[in-house]
Amino acid sequence: MQIAVTTRFLLPGGHLEGLGRYTAEILRELVRQHPDCTFHFLFDRAYDARYLFGPNVVPHVLHPPARHPLLMLAWYEGAVAWWLRRHRPAALLSPEGFTVLSTAVPRVLVVHDLVYRHRPQDMGDLIRRYYAHFTPRFARAAAQLVAVSEATRQDLGAQFGLAVEPIKVAYNAPAAHFQPQDAAAQVAVRAQFSQGQPYFLFVGALQPRKNLSNLLRAFGLFKAQAGAAAAAVQLLLVGREAWQAGPIFEAYQALPAAVQAAVHFTGRVSEEDLAGLYAAALATAYVPFFEGFGLPVVEAQASGCPVLTSNLSSLPEVAGGPAAALLCDPYQPAAIAAGLAQLHHDAALRARLRAAGLANVARFSWARSAEVLWQAVQQAAQTAPARA
Repeated sequence: MQIAVTTRFLLPGGHLEGLGRYTAEILRELVRQHPDCTFHFLFDRAYDARYLFGPNVVPHVLHPPARHPLLMLAWYEGAVAWWLRRHRPAALLSPEGFTVLSTAVPRVLVVHDLVYRHRPQDMGDLIRRYYAHFTPRFARAAAQLVAVSEATRQDLGAQFGLAVEPIKVAYNAPAAHFQPQDAAAQVAVRAQFSQGQPYFLFVGALQPRKNLSNLLRAFGLFKAQAGAAAAAVQLLLVGREAWQAGPIFEAYQALPAAVQAAVHFTGRVSEEDLAGLYAAALATAYVPFFEGFGLPVVEAQASGCPVLTSNLSSLPEVAGGPAAALLCDPYQPAAIAAGLAQLHHDAALRARLRAAGLANVARFSWARSAEVLWQAVQQAAQTAPARA
């Protein structure tokens, strides 16, 4: 079988976030599980050879590079549509939430979230309009729809009037290197990143939806309320500066000087360092306003790290509910601060959440998610019109 895959989120350099991580991990499994299938990876720029996961992968570079809504339109509806007309694969798999409208090739579309509906203020106007115009059309044109969580599955039904029963769920999963680490390794991580002190950890791009302004305010409240008992506790914010990060730094500047000194913006770190940071943290504090999945939650749990997360969107589902994570209202800095205080003061709670989190992440596997996606590909391919 010949399968085309849109892979423009497999960016050179290995720094993958969100859509790119999902694309890479699930394609690695699909290529491994189905060596008799030929996968045609469609890139929009020079590709990194590390993403050619097997001898059954054939790369193609189609122009123009698509990092602007108008160029995205030209790439999907121009270059990719032309390639599909010429090669006529059995199906087109789009793991990144965008696909082609002007094709007769059956499409499998993975939808990660509908954040443009719920948090339109968190994105630029032009890309928001692109999502608003195309996403409903993409969803209705797909032969098979796949969501990355039950929350996103239900959201697709509610927002677009679609039957949810045919929509499959193929979760994200933590990579294998996210594991608990021994005490000596944790001491070394704290020496490197937090002046040897205990710390709360955030992982993700610095952008409005991640709610870092409220997290910083909450950390300030926690430090003020706990006093000397929490004097040594640090907050590490791991991730690149992304869109509209200004208010995050304004919230940081509004903190007392002593609290500012306990906050560390690390930027991006290597995968090895990230695994160590999760494993050595007092807890991960990940309280975004909205997520279609929330990968840092399961990365932390796989690392034996307790989690404080939001009680909204997909996050309670992914975190395993209140039995496996501490949940809070992300709109209330006082509620976030109360969660931080619980995790700091209660060693028994941290131990319980570590054990429950490790049990929860057993639900998530890239291999199982790839099997779900392959079922969708097979079913889509069976809907193809007869060829002349």
